[in-house]
Amino acid sequence: MPPDKDFYGVLGVPANATPEQIKRAYRKLAKKWHPDANPGDKSSAERFKEISEAHAVLSDPARRKQYDQLRRYGAFDGARTRPGAGGPGRGAGAGSPFEGFNPSDLGGLGGLGDLFSSIFGGRRRGPGGEGAERGESVETMVSIPFRVAALGGKVPISVPVTEACPSCGGSGAAPGSTLSTCAECRGSGTISFGYGGFAVKRPCPACRGRGKVAAQRCGTCQGVGEVRVERRLMINVPPGSDTGTQIRLRGHGPRGTGGAPAGDLLVGLQVEPDRFFRREGLDVHCTVPINVAQAMLGTKLKVRTLDGKHVVLRIPAGTQAGRKFRIRGQGIEKNAARGDQIVEVQVDVPAKLSPEQEAMIKSFADAAGLKY
Repeated sequence: MPPDKDFYGVLGVPANATPEQIKRAYRKLAKKWHPDANPGDKSSAERFKEISEAHAVLSDPARRKQYDQLRRYGAFDGARTRPGAGGPGRGAGAGSPFEGFNPSDLGGLGGLGDLFSSIFGGRRRGPGGEGAERGESVETMVSIPFRVAALGGKVPISVPVTEACPSCGGSGAAPGSTLSTCAECRGSGTISFGYGGFAVKRPCPACRGRGKVAAQRCGTCQGVGEVRVERRLMINVPPGSDTGTQIRLRGHGPRGTGGAPAGDLLVGLQVEPDRFFRREGLDVHCTVPINVAQAMLGTKLKVRTLDGKHVVLRIPAGTQAGRKFRIRGQGIEKNAARGDQIVEVQVDVPAKLSPEQEAMIKSFADAAGLKY
């Protein structure tokens, strides 16, 4: 994402938004724009990517602090390289607060010159040299059952990932083909260009950061050096998870360039509704039906709990519809705290009576002085 993009604006929150406000805004927008909810809509996919990038920065306290530093220094004031004045390697245009400035010059301001790589895309240089960059972190969402989210457990997921081409080992060259120095980057693996008012180095598109090009491309990957595959993974869902909870799988994202490590896969959880339970904080709520006789005379009910067991709940005589009973310690456990199970009673009234039953009810009403 360009550094002049307003992450707060993308999520629709103020610059002083709390982490909870950012989380709520992200959940709402991610649900609306997720590609699975808008199949075939490329604009939705781009919008979801923007939302994910903004959330990745603003939800991380350290990266958000760095991003706010850049905003205070005017890096997001709309500075642009003027047409014809900002070629590769140039700084901001005339009139910009960063005119003639290079990001590396920001090193004396608390290391701000290194922030662009850690904020915009989360890439880092790897062991492969200047053109080596760590793979980006990517996000995906997975639906999980209510009870798994509440109690924790393992869930299998299938995610599309990029892996080194098995035919060429990631070089992009056909077997036996010769490699020569890339003419575009002269073997460095990177090129510099004006980007949002700054000179930014990115992997060379001609050699994909490798610094070498093949005389003959690999037939399997067409010279890209990587292939798209479905990978099946098992994720550990922590107890007390809720919709929007994110699990980071390190090294399971896109592969890096020039031998750098792969990025991370961020798995967002979407909790499926349960037919019996619903969650409010750490408490779980449920509704159980009783008949008129049980409500009037009292009874004992077996009520199912989250762990699949049953507890006996005493319903006193004269219980009214909508009355709630609390079963302590049978809610969701998280961070050494545990909620309760709230049971709401629903009184079922017969929709139709036989003549004999109607006569008996009228007799009861007359004896009790009830109008009908």
